[in-house]
Amino acid sequence: MAFSNSTVNFEYEDYMFRDEDCEMVFVMETLRGSSYMLIFILSIIGNCLLLYFLFLYENLKNVTNLFVLNLACSDLMITVTLPFRAVDRLLQNWFFGHFACTFVKSAQIVGRYSSVILLTAMTVDRFITVVLHNMPRNKVRRQRFAALSCAAAWIISISVSVYAATRVTVEEKDGRSVCSTSYVHYGFKLAVLLLFFFPLSIIVFCYSAILKIVLQASNRRKHRTVVVVLCIVAAFIICWVPYVIMSIIKSFYKPKSCYARKRVNIAYSICLVLAASHCVMNPILYMLSEKWRKHLLDLFSCKKVRRVRDRKRTTGSSVKQNVAFKAQSSAVVLEPTCS
Repeated sequence: MAFSNSTVNFEYEDYMFRDEDCEMVFVMETLRGSSYMLIFILSIIGNCLLLYFLFLYENLKNVTNLFVLNLACSDLMITVTLPFRAVDRLLQNWFFGHFACTFVKSAQIVGRYSSVILLTAMTVDRFITVVLHNMPRNKVRRQRFAALSCAAAWIISISVSVYAATRVTVEEKDGRSVCSTSYVHYGFKLAVLLLFFFPLSIIVFCYSAILKIVLQASNRRKHRTVVVVLCIVAAFIICWVPYVIMSIIKSFYKPKSCYARKRVNIAYSICLVLAASHCVMNPILYMLSEKWRKHLLDLFSCKKVRRVRDRKRTTGSSVKQNVAFKAQSSAVVLEPTCS
């Protein structure tokens, strides 16, 4: 059978099968829509707090902070589409028209692919820092690599979204409007191979080498870092791999029985919710660090935080004066403002 002229719907929103003898799984659709709304609320809170802490406390010229900033923006790109998808699932109809359909599909693709590329670039940067630490390092080159990686992530993801935007349609199916996007099979395979599995292989390889180095260290603090690293990789794999695999299965496997159709769509719905939940994972993982938890506690304890930067250099001072100077030049100073 030739696939060159056939198309497949590859998107977050996929309508359920409808037959006279095979009813839709309304309960699953309701849970899916409700899950989107819950993820939307948590993601808005988590990522906005993350951006707030970054701008208020952190140095944005720092390479890691730059990646975290862009990852938060990628997560928010997907987050803003969740209310549209939730309403579509709960009401079983697309009420928002062609423009909103194009926006939702484009934003999903930009957020998805930019997140994958940024996570890969961040992994490579950590690999060079931890594993290849004996190599000569240049701070300016590292910052330039981070900036170029972030720019490339947005350019590539936006380019793919423009391609997808030309194939967005809102059509009537079984008496309701459906927002969908059609791709040629070979283009779909190539996109999955290049924009997901290849970066995933890089991430797994780099983090495997990083874990090997960290586990050999006797420093207890570095052992705690292993947990965070494992959580980042696990979150990425758990959230995205099932979704991509189910998308491939749905592209080629067309179940005929009602039982098989229901099972495929239930599994696909679960994978969609997992993929969307990745928007919440990054803020949660970063809050595991002691520094971010401290920022969060400062916010909840109603303490006003202002950044103080003292660039003066002193020479010939005593050890005690140096300690005082470093404390004065720290990133934040806390001043209680709540009565």
